[in-house]
Amino acid sequence: MNKIGLFYGPLGGSVEKVAGMIAQQIGTHKVDVIKVKDLEIEVLKQYSHIIMGISTLGKHVWSSEYENTDWDDFMPKLKKLDLSGTKVAIFGLGDHIGYADHFVDAIGDLAAVVMECGGELVGRCITEDYEFNESRAVHEGFFLGLPLDEDYEPEKTAGRIDKWIEKLMVEFL
Repeated sequence: MNKIGLFYGPLGGSVEKVAGMIAQQIGTHKVDVIKVKDLEIEVLKQYSHIIMGISTLGKHVWSSEYENTDWDDFMPKLKKLDLSGTKVAIFGLGDHIGYADHFVDAIGDLAAVVMECGGELVGRCITEDYEFNESRAVHEGFFLGLPLDEDYEPEKTAGRIDKWIEKLMVEFL
């Protein structure tokens, strides 16, 4: 298998922290970690195995300085890309307490774009290990990626990443 492209945003905070944890778990020599903010579409095309990291922001962090996130800026470019033959896994950060009705919705939004572009979505997770009310990230009883809550369940993150990476390494073959 060629190197994995791990693309994440926004900068700083939990998404960046988790991207680093995932790269360490896989092996930093097997992964190129790239900020979505710095990502050119030609770079993304170089990878047949991709991991994308995104967060679902709640209204408590919405302000004029957050009008555009890194993914908002990159999404129009991604929507024009042909991802046929590319395996894509998504991890997402969310708050299952304050936003139980919108838990990790961004995973579902990003997954929809990936599938519309012909990408093969891998890395689905069962919902039984999570408490939430609703999520656009759930399809047929599975999350369309790895949901994490660093606000209220940081103690579960490492174990969830370990299980997910083990599954991904099989699905990426």
